[in-house]
Amino acid sequence: MPIATINISIPDTMKADVEKIIASEGYGNTSEFFRDLVRDYLRQRGERKLEALLLEGIRSGDATPLTKADFKAIKERGLKRLKADAKR
Repeated sequence: MPIATINISIPDTMKADVEKIIASEGYGNTSEFFRDLVRDYLRQRGERKLEALLLEGIRSGDATPLTKADFKAIKERGLKRLKADAKR
């Protein structure tokens, strides 16, 4: 995986706090610490998106039973996505 570099500026007091965390929580270096922060943020963002979609589904109206036609349409959409992904 290619690695990119990002430079950030933080106040000296925050830098000191980050250095304490790195030393006490087993991070190898500053990059590991910030990568962990970004991974956690991305995971939380994904969870918020999923929750919003679930709530949208719940609020969208009364549930209806899935029919064979529904399953067929779902399968067709899935196969279409797989074909599109394979072309990339």
